[in-house]
Amino acid sequence: MARDLPIGNGNVLVNFDTHYNLRDMYFPYVGQENQALDHLSHFGVWTAEDFFWIDNPELKREAGYLNESLVTNVKCTHDRLGLGLLIRDGVDVQEDVFVRKVVVENRRNEERTVKLYFHLDLHLYGNGVGDTVYYDPELKSLVFYKGHRYLSLSCSAGGGKEAGVSSFAIGQKEMNHLQGTWKDAEDGKLGRHPIAQGSVDGTIELELRVPGSGTAEAWFWIVFGKNAADIQRVEKEVRKVHPHTLLQRTYNHWLQWLAMDRHDLKLLEPDVALFYKRSLLIVRANTDNRGAIIAANDSDIMKFNKDTYSYMWPRDGALITHALDRSGYHALTKRFFQFCKKGLTSEGYLLHKYNPDGSPGSSWHPWIDVRGEKQLPIQEDETALVIYALWHHHKLARTLDEARDDYDHLVLPAADFMSKYQDASGLPLPSYDLWEERYGVHLFTVASVYAGLLAAANFADYFQDKARAVYYRDQAEKVKLAAEKYMYSESEKRFVRSLYWNYDKMTYEPDLTLDASMYAVFDFGLLPASDSRVAATMKAIREKLWIQTEVGGLGRYSNDYYHQVTKDISRVPGNPWFICTLWYAEYLIATAAGEQDLAPAMELIRWTMSHALPSGILAEQVHPFTGEPMSVSPLTWSHATFVKVVQEYLAKVKLFRHQKHGREDQSDEKLLEPMGG
Repeated sequence: MARDLPIGNGNVLVNFDTHYNLRDMYFPYVGQENQALDHLSHFGVWTAEDFFWIDNPELKREAGYLNESLVTNVKCTHDRLGLGLLIRDGVDVQEDVFVRKVVVENRRNEERTVKLYFHLDLHLYGNGVGDTVYYDPELKSLVFYKGHRYLSLSCSAGGGKEAGVSSFAIGQKEMNHLQGTWKDAEDGKLGRHPIAQGSVDGTIELELRVPGSGTAEAWFWIVFGKNAADIQRVEKEVRKVHPHTLLQRTYNHWLQWLAMDRHDLKLLEPDVALFYKRSLLIVRANTDNRGAIIAANDSDIMKFNKDTYSYMWPRDGALITHALDRSGYHALTKRFFQFCKKGLTSEGYLLHKYNPDGSPGSSWHPWIDVRGEKQLPIQEDETALVIYALWHHHKLARTLDEARDDYDHLVLPAADFMSKYQDASGLPLPSYDLWEERYGVHLFTVASVYAGLLAAANFADYFQDKARAVYYRDQAEKVKLAAEKYMYSESEKRFVRSLYWNYDKMTYEPDLTLDASMYAVFDFGLLPASDSRVAATMKAIREKLWIQTEVGGLGRYSNDYYHQVTKDISRVPGNPWFICTLWYAEYLIATAAGEQDLAPAMELIRWTMSHALPSGILAEQVHPFTGEPMSVSPLTWSHATFVKVVQEYLAKVKLFRHQKHGREDQSDEKLLEPMGG
């Protein structure tokens, strides 16, 4: 089930599913150590007439966010029971605390007793072995712990600062046919067992008296810490200032954070501007405070391959920082480049992916080729695009005078590696493609390496390293010439996706499969978007990869097997991906000759918005017949690509209206010009 409504502060990330069940709780890193591990934590309501959980189909739910923030705004109505719920959740921006406010509306005339139940099913450190939960009589809360991971679950009624549960249940689950303490809540009476260990869970109760045709207010919060002292300190602070203060300052913080964006969003329709802001917030929620930009934090994918997307892919991160830097969030993106600098190997390349703590992530790329000889298990575009994005970062942030350490310890080793990782033709040596499926020489990678080498040359120019500047620029030119010579098909009159080495023939053979990633030939500056070869390639992509159903959108490539739902390749070459559809929109923007030419690109921007969840969340891909989200949700790259395409759109609008261009309007074709160019 797709994830929805992510909220976080860079240390804690909380995800819900589309039924508003709490499913993921990451701490102390965004994307690492899912303390819930996809296990459902329930929220329930008892009345004298009946009991229901928040995912009950009888309950009408409208789930979204409160204005321009990472605070949820969820409205629930139970017509038969005459109840309404207004729920707001947030993760405090100063302390590691999840806060929930619940306003219960009694739509009947008589006063009623309503009991609220908050259940936690935790798997501390990402496993359910050796956990403990106990009732703390001083806090009047439940405390969960194992090793250096502590969480407390607390509540209070009304606007007062007096905290304490009305009742509680503690027990075991996932053993001896035990379902968990949440079942104990359904009769409105909890067992009050004081402690349990092993595979455990806990439920707290808060009893409210709700006046007829009136409301009552309840607060719940979860404190995250690494020891008991952390829990005690933060619990004391929450009770001192009241959880309302935390939720209010969190809401205010995100309004102020969005206000830092440099773009004139008044040039957009209000709904597009709002979606742009929502995408920025989703990107931030999935970014760890130590620099790792996580691809996705949807643990539901574990059911398919026993792994997740909760890693930092350098490519994804580089392209995401590209958008963030254009918005002006340079302090945030700086941490990403510091992360990459630490992760760079001594040979000068970045690995497949990294855990949020900086350690190497899991990989399926082998260290030997089909003949059993050594090969590098890398996607070279990941190294190249980090250098490309780093130049973009320092140029827009105007911090080149502070970039010497980056130049010495990131740019030089990476550029030297890229310069050497070439064959005699000038093409990069084989590596894996951006889809992580094929080992060869790929157009996307070639364009990335060209951009990375030019960026390195620009750094060298700035630091008066003239010999290296000339050398890197020469190497980039060799890459470009080789791409034009070997990766353009005269018979097809367009570029090819990849070249694969044939050991029997001792030569490269072209892969003519159309692939949306071939847009990189213009986006990374290898050739201008106006080049006839680029135009022919993009025309073929639009004609052959557009999904011929009511859903529409652009697929990755012909006969894409990943989450494939049909073999009718002529109609559905693959599932529609948001990034691929937006790449084509970017091409339309790049080639627009007047403002009227931007209309087709805006149609694709709106296609993206129309296939998001109601909350504004973008998955990786959608079902080609139903439009439902598929694979992981949200995908950080989807949201960042939306941001970047809107930024390109705004830059073109300002150009056509002869408005002043700022740093944020720097189009990609100008990006690789050296300072003063």
